[in-house]
Amino acid sequence: MIMKNSFRVFISIILTAFLLLTASPICAMQKITVMLDWFPNIDHLPIYVAQQEGFFGDEGLDVTILTPSSTTDAMKLVASGDVDIAVSYEPQVIIGTSAGLNIRVVGRLVEHPLSVLLFLDGKGIKTPADLEGKTIGYTVPGMMDVLMEAFAKINGIKSYEPINVGFTIVQSLVSNKVDAIMGPYKNYETVALEEKGYKAGYFELSEWGMPDYDELVFISGKQAAAEKAKALKGFARAINRAISQTRKGPQKALETYFSAVPEAPRDMESKAFEITLPLYAHSQSCDTEEWQKFADFALRYGLIEKKVKVTTILGE
Repeated sequence: MIMKNSFRVFISIILTAFLLLTASPICAMQKITVMLDWFPNIDHLPIYVAQQEGFFGDEGLDVTILTPSSTTDAMKLVASGDVDIAVSYEPQVIIGTSAGLNIRVVGRLVEHPLSVLLFLDGKGIKTPADLEGKTIGYTVPGMMDVLMEAFAKINGIKSYEPINVGFTIVQSLVSNKVDAIMGPYKNYETVALEEKGYKAGYFELSEWGMPDYDELVFISGKQAAAEKAKALKGFARAINRAISQTRKGPQKALETYFSAVPEAPRDMESKAFEITLPLYAHSQSCDTEEWQKFADFALRYGLIEKKVKVTTILGE
C-alpha cells in the first residue's frame, strides 16, 4: 500500500513538473495589440514578416494586429490606453502632442515621407506656382490640409480652393474634381494612376521647403510605455529584424506578406513594394535633431499652437 502511494506521488510530481515546463512559455508570452494607421498594405509588410516568421514570439510577444475605421482612430486609442501600439505619422504625432496627447514614439517603420502633392502629368503643372488659383484636395483632415497651407506659404501660392477628398484620390484627379491633392503616397497612387492609363506628377515635400520626416512610426501611450517598456523594446527589435530580413530576401518577404494578407492586390502591391523597400527604417532610433526641426517648422507655419520639445516624445 505504501509502495502504491509512493508511486502515485512520484507520478503526480512528474506530471506537475511536465505541465509547468510546457505551460511556462505560454504564460511568459505577453499580449500586445498593434493598430495600423489604415487597412493592411505594403507599408506594413515588416509587421507581418515579424509575425509570420516568429520574430515577435522570439521576443516573448503575442501580437494582435488591428485595423482602424479611420486614420485618426489609432492615435486616440493608443493615447487612451485601449491599444498598446499604433502606427502613426510624425506630423500627426507632433500635432497630437501639441494638443496635449501624452504619447511616446517606440519605433519606426518608414523613415522618409511617402506623402506628396500629387497631380496628373500633362496638366501644365511644372512648379508650385502653377497651382495658383487651383482646386487642391487633401486626404487626412487636420493634417494634410494644414500641411497644404504650409506648402502654399513656403512656395508663394496665395490663393487656392481646398477640398477634403478623403481617399477618393484617383477618382478625384481623373474626373477633374481637383487639380492636385496633398497627402497621397508616391508608392501607391502613382501606381494606381498608371494602372488606369494616367501618368502621375508630384512634388516631393522635402524638395520644396518642408523638412524631412519619418512617414510612419510606432507610438504608445504613457501607461503602456511605463508598464510594458520591456515588451515595447522587444517589439522594436522584432521589427528591426524583419526589415533587415526583408532587405536580404525581398521576394521571400513579399510572399510572406501576401500569405498573411491574401486579399491584397498582388500586382499593385508588388509595384508599390519596389518603391517602398529603400524607405523602410534602417534603425528604430529617431533623429532628435530632425524631429525638433519638424516640430519648430510646425509651430512656425501654424500646424501647432504650442511648442513641442521632442525629447518628451522620443523618451531621450
